[in-house]
Amino acid sequence: MVKIFVGNLSFDIDEHDLEEMFAEFGDVERASLARHERSRHSRGFGFVEMPDSDEAAQAIEALNGKEVMGRALTVNESQPPQSERPRRKKHRR
Repeated sequence: MVKIFVGNLSFDIDEHDLEEMFAEFGDVERASLARHERSRHSRGFGFVEMPDSDEAAQAIEALNGKEVMGRALTVNESQPPQSERPRRKKHRR
């Protein structure tokens, strides 16, 4: 499963639109938008999960930088949240 970050989305895009964008390249397991807790309005980014890594790579290649609804998308493979990344050891001097 490949989790893809999609940034700089128009606030008018919904989960269905996001899924359709990526479905052109293969199966989409899940598409979700980040939303503000209280207002539930889009925060302008989301995530797409695709089971096939080759299809995910094609989608990333094709959609990164593509203009959708007047905004150039930022599309790349999602990185784990900062809290889940392995910490680098600090060297003492």
